[in-house]
Amino acid sequence: MNSALDQGYMARAIQLAKRGWYSTHPNPRVGCLIVKDGEVIAEGFHRRAGEPHAERNALADAGVAARGATLYVTLEPCCHQGRTPPCTDALIESGVKRVVVAMPDPNPLVAGRGMELLRQAGIQVTEGVMRSQAEALNPGFIKRMTRGLPLIRCKMAMSLDGRTAMADGESQWITSPAARADVQRLRAQSAAILTGVGTLLADDPGMNVRLSGRELGLDQDVPVPHPVRVVLDPELATPVDAKMLGLPGPTLIICSGEQPLHGAALESAGAQIVRLPGDEQRLDLQQVVRYLGEQEINEVLLESGATLAGAMLEQGLVDELIVYQAPHLMGSKGRGLFLLPDISRMADRIPLRVTDLRQIGPDIRITAKLSGPGD
Repeated sequence: MNSALDQGYMARAIQLAKRGWYSTHPNPRVGCLIVKDGEVIAEGFHRRAGEPHAERNALADAGVAARGATLYVTLEPCCHQGRTPPCTDALIESGVKRVVVAMPDPNPLVAGRGMELLRQAGIQVTEGVMRSQAEALNPGFIKRMTRGLPLIRCKMAMSLDGRTAMADGESQWITSPAARADVQRLRAQSAAILTGVGTLLADDPGMNVRLSGRELGLDQDVPVPHPVRVVLDPELATPVDAKMLGLPGPTLIICSGEQPLHGAALESAGAQIVRLPGDEQRLDLQQVVRYLGEQEINEVLLESGATLAGAMLEQGLVDELIVYQAPHLMGSKGRGLFLLPDISRMADRIPLRVTDLRQIGPDIRITAKLSGPGD
């Protein structure tokens, strides 16, 4: 089979993987299809953790017709027992003659061994077809598996003159309903939403997903995902009647001090309390991010004020910025986007690489990655 055909079928597998965009974490998004005699005979994708992987769904769809066929999959088949049995066993038993893999699995429990087992069983394996597109499906999973850290996106909204709020803190609403709906999709694809206690006390945000499953394009039997809400609260100042504590989905409050009575009250209200290193004013952000990775969180959406967002940027903890820019001016007394007091010279600037620029309703959405060596 020529590479053009391989790419065409893999492109369809990538489309299938996107059907699990909001529902697979902590697992990766994976799509699969089976081709025989030039015809697609079966398709599958991973819907959510604990359910069959994409390969097993496609094989179940194909049945005995899979024998002698070619299987396309966006991620190397697993070869270890996790929540579900190894996919390599199912592939070998099915009798497929060829497996085309977009990218190796970065999970150390797999990391090329899945493809090697298939080759040992006499199955022809082709790898690397549309690898970069497959990697774009799971940047958080890849980062967590290779570095133990989640991918962190920082979402901000600003006026054309770079203001996020009026001088007195008034900020509702800078952007349009269309932009706010787009943010809901960002929330839904994230395993956690991170903010600071200052934002919580000022705005009492819900930080939940307010789109329906149908609006997200989910299958009817897949529940709307509600990310873990993570509040950085060194002195445990979160009120027990905070809005988010009464909403669907878990709330995790990370503190550094001992407030046993208030901590118990917050736990009774539905919060989970975790203590990490830090002092009364601030937590060790490196430890916070490491902890979130240990909790199998792939993607974090940072929704905070200028202080926490600036600190995360300065410490190199932000992977991507998503800034919604509204077509109006808020004046020179308005609040700025990031608090970055250490930048005083042009040489101190934080370099960015814009990866996407598009209009969302009347607003502009700017997506930029933090530039590193080689960018």
